Amino acid sequence: MKRFAGWWLAGPATLAVLVFLVLPVAATIATTFGEDGGIFAPYIAFFNSGFRRTVLWRTIEISLATTAISLVVGFLTAYVVSKSPGKLKSLLIIAAVFPLLTGVVVRSFAWLIILGKNGILNNFLVGIGAISEPLSMLYTQGSVIVAMVYLFVPLMILTLVGVLENIPDDVVQASSSLGATPAATFRQVILPLAVPGLIVGAVLVFTGSFTAYATPQLLGGERQMVMGTLMYQRAMVSFDWVGASTIAAIMVVITVAVVLAMSRVARRLNPMAT
Repeated sequence: MKRFAGWWLAGPATLAVLVFLVLPVAATIATTFGEDGGIFAPYIAFFNSGFRRTVLWRTIEISLATTAISLVVGFLTAYVVSKSPGKLKSLLIIAAVFPLLTGVVVRSFAWLIILGKNGILNNFLVGIGAISEPLSMLYTQGSVIVAMVYLFVPLMILTLVGVLENIPDDVVQASSSLGATPAATFRQVILPLAVPGLIVGAVLVFTGSFTAYATPQLLGGERQMVMGTLMYQRAMVSFDWVGASTIAAIMVVITVAVVLAMSRVARRLNPMAT
């Protein structure tokens, strides 16, 4: 009986994951293979459309850019937080977590106020004479990326702080005492040991930005349509459920592929990371 105790304990959670996660996703994907035009007809139609290919590529670009910027900003911030003394560290962590207490829609609307033609940033630039007339910063790919970075950097910071805190100072000091430069210490000691946090943070940011809907809709609109907004349009406006399911299936496949690729990179950088 003791041999199966672990299975009995894990059984309810496993069943819940199967019923509420695996089966709905499998059912959604299964609906895309029942078309009269052929088993892969919805996918052929998707990739034959130049507009849909553009939307897919734009979504990947935004997600990769958001992930890359969040990695750099999050890593530098997390490193400073991890090396700060006790009380200051607590305050910095609270400051990093505080934006997460506000809803995504509210934070996205804040960027509308900041980046609008009559917004804070344009008024400031006009006021100091940097520009003569307001710039059109909304409904561009850049505005979407900026807002997404703001949304997901706190997750990256929280993921990396714990990893960087657990890097022993003795290891870093030993590297320096053996003649390694700060750059070499970072590249050969700190970065490999931080790989697990980097991979987890990158996966969280990429999947979150790749599947985002509210922020791209508010700051990108129809001009910067992404896969999430396209899927909503196909399902709720055109009532094309097969088309929406096809988009969802493609997003699932790409997300899984990216996660596997990041895991492979983690194994190459640090064999103990996975």
